[in-house]
Amino acid sequence: MEAKEKMKSYWFVFCKESLLVRMLSDGRAEVPVQETSPVTLAEWHVVREFSELDGLPCRVVQIDNPILPEGYELVGLRASYALLPLPVYLKAGKGAEILYWDRNTRFCGVCGGPMKFHTVISKRCAHCGKEVWPQLATAIIVLIRRGDQILLVHAHNFKGSFYGLVAGFVETGETLEECVEREVMEETGLSVTNIRYFGSQPWPYPCGLMIGFYADYAGGEIHLQRKELASGGWFDRDNLPEIPAKLSMARMLIDAWLEKRI
Repeated sequence: MEAKEKMKSYWFVFCKESLLVRMLSDGRAEVPVQETSPVTLAEWHVVREFSELDGLPCRVVQIDNPILPEGYELVGLRASYALLPLPVYLKAGKGAEILYWDRNTRFCGVCGGPMKFHTVISKRCAHCGKEVWPQLATAIIVLIRRGDQILLVHAHNFKGSFYGLVAGFVETGETLEECVEREVMEETGLSVTNIRYFGSQPWPYPCGLMIGFYADYAGGEIHLQRKELASGGWFDRDNLPEIPAKLSMARMLIDAWLEKRI
């Protein structure tokens, strides 16, 4: 009797913060889809099945210093956005978040006991039964309009010389709109009005949800929070500085403004 054929899977193999991809002749890349891991795994490597894509399981594993198969490269997750189809990039991001969550929930926060996987996205303490699920850091980002201009800022933590938008994490006890008002006031000294929702995106760096808004300038003079922002100001369509890459919600908002969709 013939053995049952193994099912192919998407293999998301990470080494530190980089993803294993197969480079294609046209400059794009793909994640391996096959029955077994594209790299040799040791007994201590734990493979997690965390989702499905195109009807196939998605598996993720973290390894160290792999011997790369011919034609494969390790690329940063952010860089993979320009190389992979969007659905595959999004699954890679989810896989990276699962790995991050796994690394940071080895022991129970209540009793210190070992945490064991209960479902594909939950853990349970082997001692006290405490259950945990992956946590998201929710953040807002807002494009502020003043006539034909928008406010752009350069934060100290930006990796590059580009200018982006005011953003910040949501605090307990506040609405998303209240967070927009607070972050804008804290970082720039400005007040805003007509706050409207634009869209959201997963932001797996390492485990965020970015929620985009646009709003209108209501008053005040720019007083930058120097601890967070290096520079900033009002810009019109004819004198924009370098702006973020297509990957980000900031760029989506700026593009929507440039195209006069908001």
